[in-house]
Formats: sequence, C-alpha cells, structure tokens
Amino acid sequence: MEIKEVIKNSVLDSLKSIGYREDFVIKISRPQKSSFGDYSVSIAMEIARKEKKNPIEIAEKIKESIKNDNFEKVEVASPGFINFYISKDYFYNEIKKVFKQGNNFGQFPRKKEKIQVEFISANPTGPLTVGNGRGGPFGDVLANVLKKYGYNVKKAYYINDHGKQVLSLGHSILGDEDAKYQGEYIDKIKKRIKEKDPYKAGKIASKIILDEIIKKTVKRLNIKFDEWFSESRLYKNREVEDVLNFLRSAGLTYEQEGAEWFMSTALGDERDRVVVKSDGENTYLLGDIAYHRNKFEKAKFDKVINIWGADHFGDVPGLIAGVEALGHMNKLEVLLLQFVTVLKDDKILRMSKRLGTAIAMDDLLDEIPADVIRFFFLQKSADTHLNFNLDLAKEQSEKNPVFYVQYAYARICNILKKSKTFSLNRINNIELLNNKKELELIKQILRFPEVVEDTASDHEVHRIPQYALDLANSFHKFYNDCYVLTDDKKLREARLGLVALSKIALKNTLDLMGISSPQKM
Repeated sequence: MEIKEVIKNSVLDSLKSIGYREDFVIKISRPQKSSFGDYSVSIAMEIARKEKKNPIEIAEKIKESIKNDNFEKVEVASPGFINFYISKDYFYNEIKKVFKQGNNFGQFPRKKEKIQVEFISANPTGPLTVGNGRGGPFGDVLANVLKKYGYNVKKAYYINDHGKQVLSLGHSILGDEDAKYQGEYIDKIKKRIKEKDPYKAGKIASKIILDEIIKKTVKRLNIKFDEWFSESRLYKNREVEDVLNFLRSAGLTYEQEGAEWFMSTALGDERDRVVVKSDGENTYLLGDIAYHRNKFEKAKFDKVINIWGADHFGDVPGLIAGVEALGHMNKLEVLLLQFVTVLKDDKILRMSKRLGTAIAMDDLLDEIPADVIRFFFLQKSADTHLNFNLDLAKEQSEKNPVFYVQYAYARICNILKKSKTFSLNRINNIELLNNKKELELIKQILRFPEVVEDTASDHEVHRIPQYALDLANSFHKFYNDCYVLTDDKKLREARLGLVALSKIALKNTLDLMGISSPQKM
C-alpha cells in the first residue's frame, strides 16, 4: 500500500477511535523542511475551526491513537499539524522494487478512460510564435504524465483552416489592400502561388505554412501529435451544419439583429453567444462546438483537455456551454497559459527576423536547444507570466537548471562506467545506507510516482522540472558527501546500487519532460 494511503487510513482509524464518525477528507502534504517529517496532515486544525477547540489538543489525541510500524515517529507541531516520520525500513523495502520496474518505474496500471489533450492549435497563417508555442511543451508533458498515470491519451492539433483568417491570408499573398499578414515567410510564399482568388490562395498558403513551417517547428520541439484535425473537415462532412440544427431543435437558438444566437446563458454562461453572423458567416464558436461533438461522440473521448493562450479567456464559457448542450457535462477542461516575454541583457526582445513583430519559435530554436526551451517553458505554472531569460538559457554551467539536471545524469553514467557495473539489477547491503544524504536521495527517488499522480490530478506540470531539480540536487549532495567507489566492498555495492536507482528515476523524469539524457557532457 502506498505510504500516503497508509497515513490516510491511520488518521481515519484514529479519528474513529476517539469518537469522530463522519467521513473526513484527509489532506496530506510534504513539509517544506525535512525536520518537520516526511508528510504532514492538517485535519486537526480543520476540526478545531469547526468545533472552536484547541487544534493542538485535537492533534495530540489523534497522534496518541496512531499505531503503525511504517512510522518511525509521529509528532504534533504548531499550530496543529500532525507530522509523520517514515521508518527507514519502509524506504529500504520500497527502493528495492525500483530495479524491478526499471523504465516502468512510476507507471500506473492501465485505466479505461480515453483522454485527448489538444494544444498549440495556432492558425496556419504564419510561423509559431514564442507565445502560442508555450503550449507545446506544456501540453506534450501533460499528455506524457497522463499516459504514465495509466490513461489512454491522444495528442491533437486543431488546424483552423476555414474562415476569415484564411481569406485574410489570401489577401496577404495577393498583396492587395486587405492584406493582414507580413514577414519574410509571406514574401517567399507569394512567389509560389499563382491563384488570384483570395480565398483559394489563402487555402494553398495555409497548407504550405502548416506542412513546411509549423510541422517542422513542432518536430524541432520534439513534439509528436497523434492527430492533426482540420476544421475544413467539419464543413466538408456537414458536422457544423448538423450541430447548428441540433441547437435549433433543442430550442437553444434565437434570432436577433439579423444574427443567430446560442442561448448559452441557459447553461450557465454570463451572456448569449452569436453562432451565425448577420452576413450568414458562422462564428468560430459554432465550429468549436462541432469539433467537440466529434471528439466526444465519434472519437469517444471520456475527457478532453484544451490548452489555450490566456487571450482566449472570454471564449471558454461559450464552448463549455456548447459542450454541455450536447450532453457532455464536466468532460471538457480548458487550461489557459499566460504570456511569454523573451529577455536579453535584461531587456525585452520584440522583433523577429521571420515575422518582423512577435518572436518566432524558430528564432528561439536557432539559438537555444529544444531541451532548454522545453525545461524553461515548463518551470512556471500555467497562470504565471513566463519571462524567458535568453542569457541564462545559453549558460553551460550550474546556473542553467537544464545543465544542472543533465549534468547529474551524465555524472551518474560516468560513475557506473568507472565501476564497470552495467548489469546492476538489485541493491545489496541496503542497510548500510544510513548517511543523511543517502536517505534523502532514497526519499527523492521514491517521490517520482507521487509526483506523477499529483500532476495527473491537478495538471500542475511545473512540478515535474522542480522534481528533476530536487532529485539532481539530492544526487549531487550525495556524491559530494559519500564516496561511491570506496574500498569497502559492501558499502561500494550499496552506493552503486543507489546510483543506478538514481539513473532510473532521473531518466524517467527527463523522458516525461521530453528532454534528452546525455551520458557525457
């Protein structure tokens, strides 16, 4: 049984033994300081607030009733935390299992749920920018985590190749007064297109941009989509028309000022939304509802996670209302990513050699390896503005977090090579690993499945690079304090086993992030 489950059950049993019969939700966290234990529970404070009693006294009663051999000790700390110190024997027993799992370490049992993660989905009207490219590493890693947690996961890119933006692109190719897009890429594509109809020219150009620019950038970012879904397909198959008729038959549309409106307020939206404009053109929302009907009813996804830029904040309620109108309650989640700023010499970069305006992702990839870009883009939470420090990204020292983590992996490989031990499949003499730094490293390694589970639950992807840094830091400290290739044969075997386990955990973490694991640096 996983240790957090052991803690939860122990606390619930204790609560029952001292007279509490209701079903409590036991929240288990990790104290920021190791001196406060391995895990902490705050239930005593929650009960105290409700009953207006002293949380310390309640915590002490709970503590006194807890009995489990997996706990070295249980202590109460102000203002009412119950801190659990896990026994060394528990960690020793658990760490032995990691060798058997190898690359499957942290892999959870397969689940029935089928999940789609849709990300990037930038219009095929120009190269990916740093802003809309942020969703690439985020979505890719979230999908990797969900897959590691056992879900059947598919990664999707939605191609907006229908409508006004395609027409605007065509005008830009023709270079007429309605041109909207400009840059080096437009000048190059102009020379290849002879079509004079602006919409047809836009369709040709959008395919060139998708195939020859966007897909290549995505590949450079080490992202592989399972599906590239075209918006035009929805119109060709009459799926947009069908969903409009569905909304009409359900009594969820009405006409006003020459336009047709979706009565989304009936489904919790703050305002109704236009689905057909007064000129007869469909809005993006109608196409999006049709696309999500396809996701849930044809592709049979149990859940869909869309990763959008923060500028689409206002579009979220309408789409969620549309999905609920189709009968798919609570199946859609939309995560919004804040903007990206690129800094060089502490100044904001604004110009792009490709676009003339926003920084193109390819501009960044020309200067910085994909590994670094992915790590830096993953470090901040989705709701936090991301400042990308170009100078730090170029550093090849411990100041650069990617270098720091990858160097730990390379150091591990070097130690194992020197030891001439390539077939370690168990850890011997584990009871000799009593040094504080050895125990801290063991604990960090065993955190990996917990990190996967927590991230699959709350989608806080920035937890993964932070874990990689914590693991690398624990390894570097262990290496500096504990000489691995000691003359003491038994201790050397134990420490080499721990090094090999570190390799498994760090490799699996880097794989989750889609970042390479160099054996030499």
